[in-house]
Amino acid sequence: MSDTHSESVAFVRDTFIPEQPAPSSATGVVKWLQDNLFPTWLNGLLTVVSIFVIYKLLASTMPWMLNGLWNTESLAACREVLDGTTGACFSVITERWNQLLFGFKYPQEEYWRPLLAFGLMFVALAPVLFFDLPRKLLIVTALFPFAAYWLIWGGAIYTPLLALAGFVVGYFVYAAFVKGSFATGFFGGIAAALVVWIIGGMLIPEGANDTAMLKAVPSRDLGGFMLNMMLGLTCVSLSVPLGIALALGRQSDLPLIKIICVVFIEFVRGVPLITLLFVANVMLAYFFPPGSGVDLFLRVVIMITMFSAAYIAEVIRGGLAALPKGQYEAADSLGLDYPQAMRLIILPQALKISIPGIVNVAVGLFKDTTLVSVISMFDLVGMIRGPILASTDWNGVYWELFMFASVLFFVVCYGISQYSQWLERRLATDHR
Repeated sequence: MSDTHSESVAFVRDTFIPEQPAPSSATGVVKWLQDNLFPTWLNGLLTVVSIFVIYKLLASTMPWMLNGLWNTESLAACREVLDGTTGACFSVITERWNQLLFGFKYPQEEYWRPLLAFGLMFVALAPVLFFDLPRKLLIVTALFPFAAYWLIWGGAIYTPLLALAGFVVGYFVYAAFVKGSFATGFFGGIAAALVVWIIGGMLIPEGANDTAMLKAVPSRDLGGFMLNMMLGLTCVSLSVPLGIALALGRQSDLPLIKIICVVFIEFVRGVPLITLLFVANVMLAYFFPPGSGVDLFLRVVIMITMFSAAYIAEVIRGGLAALPKGQYEAADSLGLDYPQAMRLIILPQALKISIPGIVNVAVGLFKDTTLVSVISMFDLVGMIRGPILASTDWNGVYWELFMFASVLFFVVCYGISQYSQWLERRLATDHR
């Protein structure tokens, strides 16, 4: 063996490696700026241009905001105080905050009721959003819709108690028959709940609202950001299970169920939401029994829920399609029937994959609740465009009001987005 070859395979190195440049000693803020803002000349140029644009925006908006007035009684008084100088008239917010949040007809002495319902909402959502909490807290989640209905609408407590009794009886009937057949338990539970509601409705005494503990507030008196929150929370909560059912129905082997789900999804996705809202306002009442007097709020909830459920169904169908066929075969090998396989194996994985899409639909749905203003429901945007700007005191105030609305919607939507990112990290949706 030659000397050259023996040197190249020596176990112990007998030569020095070439000298390398010393590692960068920059740390802290300087290191972060070099790595993130000025790593190359092109990124450095973009950073400088971005800083210039931000400076120009702040230079034009900050004086307007910092010179804003909060204690005047009208737009004319704001202009008189400003006397030609730049400044916002935030006084409209301090003057009309109650109308922006609760509408202009909700009784002021009853504001504690929606505020209490708003606080209970976080308690009810906690065990659903953060699954490390004790499962016993789900009882609070189940009772919250009925308590919130009574707090916000008021009236006789018989109505929410009757609704709760129907759901309880329906659940026990479902649990009793679902082991034999899922369809028998499901439809049996619905039938039992309907029987309880019909019989209970006949037993509620007339004039119960007149002797109610809480003053009855009709749906037409609801408004402001409270109405947006109610529509968003209710429709998202209802559209997710309905979307799951539609996604499963679209993949069903039964032709009739598959055709119904496909037609429903494609039709609803092809119609603008504003059209469905006009249908809810004008035509949907004709589909209910004569004299039923179905509330406009309920009709709007039905239409928005159907609209969002169609989009959620397609998102979940994408999650189901992303699962390998082996997952379905594994469920069959374990001897699981269809409901068990979907509940224990397929849907948990498909829903984890679908989290970003579901959150995207939920955020879009919450923002689309402002469209109810076109059918004379005075939500936050409806209050701004209607009673507030129609007032002679504040006619001409636009930026301040819509900025306030933007902040409220941004806080809610940003919170939803941050929770979804936390949930994705917690569930490890990157298939590690």
